[in-house]
Amino acid sequence: MSYVDEVLELVKKKNASEPEFIQAVTEVLNSLRPVVEANEEFYKKNAILERITEPDRQFMFRVPWVDDKGQVQVNRGFRVQFNNAIGPYKGGLRLHPSVNLGIIKFLGFEQIFKNSLTSLPIGGGKGGSDFDPKGKSDREIMAFCQSFMTELSKYIGADVDVPAGDIGTGAREIGFMFGQYKRIRGTFEGVLTGKGLTYGGSLARTEATGYGLLYLTQELMKCHGESMEGKTVVVSGAGNVAIYATQKAQQMGAKVVTCSDSTGWIYDSEGIDVALLKEVKEVKRARLTEYAAARPSAEYHEGRGVWQIKCDIALPCATQNELLLEDAKQLVANGCKCVCEGANMPTTIDATEYLQQNGVWFVGGKAANAGGVATSALEMSQNSERLSWSFEEVDAKLQNIMVNIYHNIDDAAKRYGMEGNYVAGANIAGFEKVVNAMLAQGVC
Repeated sequence: MSYVDEVLELVKKKNASEPEFIQAVTEVLNSLRPVVEANEEFYKKNAILERITEPDRQFMFRVPWVDDKGQVQVNRGFRVQFNNAIGPYKGGLRLHPSVNLGIIKFLGFEQIFKNSLTSLPIGGGKGGSDFDPKGKSDREIMAFCQSFMTELSKYIGADVDVPAGDIGTGAREIGFMFGQYKRIRGTFEGVLTGKGLTYGGSLARTEATGYGLLYLTQELMKCHGESMEGKTVVVSGAGNVAIYATQKAQQMGAKVVTCSDSTGWIYDSEGIDVALLKEVKEVKRARLTEYAAARPSAEYHEGRGVWQIKCDIALPCATQNELLLEDAKQLVANGCKCVCEGANMPTTIDATEYLQQNGVWFVGGKAANAGGVATSALEMSQNSERLSWSFEEVDAKLQNIMVNIYHNIDDAAKRYGMEGNYVAGANIAGFEKVVNAMLAQGVC
């Protein structure tokens, strides 16, 4: 049995109840086979794969808080600090009822490679809670965030672990958490990113993941002799990533015709109205039915179905495992040229393989959605320097990072005889940097 297969068996045995984590590890290790097999004895002797698939530490804790009726509620909080070989742990806090340890571990594992690809000094981590902010008052959300941070504050710091936003954790939640951290620790430091602009946040952070996705997609298209101009794009999701991916795609001359949320999806033949989408989702925090009611050209459909719309480019920006094999077949049949992931692991492994086998240019989230964490790291730099950069300055750095990521993953794939396999290229490029740092620091 090869070293890769030995470690995969070990991971499956030790984490049998965590399918998302097993899925993430399987995808990464399988694509790393050429790298590992080229120096298998050395990697095995140093237990590199065991060390990189086992978190440095993981915390699970109770989060009690009081709702508006005076009822005490209890949620479960998590933080997984996965690997800090190249810098402080860095990764978002997801607030969603689906959150469990396996999901946080899969996200933290992915974050190791994503953060490495940015070329910035940040390690991989992730956290969150099964708390659902939907339908909660501001006071209830503050009560939860303060209780959550009371425990989390024991394990984080500007040079230790720097959490950020994610699904369910926006500027409001980050603000409440930052206030509680400052209250408990008595220090004003860059311990969280995604902060408001009045207290250490970075311009362009809100737009960063969506914009970064399009900067990489644009470079991919350009290197294949195509442009964004005139292309039809389908986007899933209606959160931060989807909104700003839509906005940037339309600035580049493409037409985005779909978006979705947890209950249904929109097809808008005239192109998504970003201002209206922001009003519905960011201001009213409402369902997409309100978008359809206000927009004559929009059709609302219950359930899922974004991927059946004919397009040139597909951008999954919602959540994990949302693009299935049947969806991939539909995209190929409709002539889709390019799929770039705005969410974390939104495409199942069999769907990914089908897209690749049928000539679709596919870039996974570790590379394509790295713009968010890259700009979070730029926020950390600004905090350390006590400076605030202009939107244009941050955006230019973001664009440069994303263009470099594309070329780095393209080069890595070519070096191992897998030209065009950007999933393997991303995993290899991210892995090599982290492993070199691990080896330099001894057994730790």
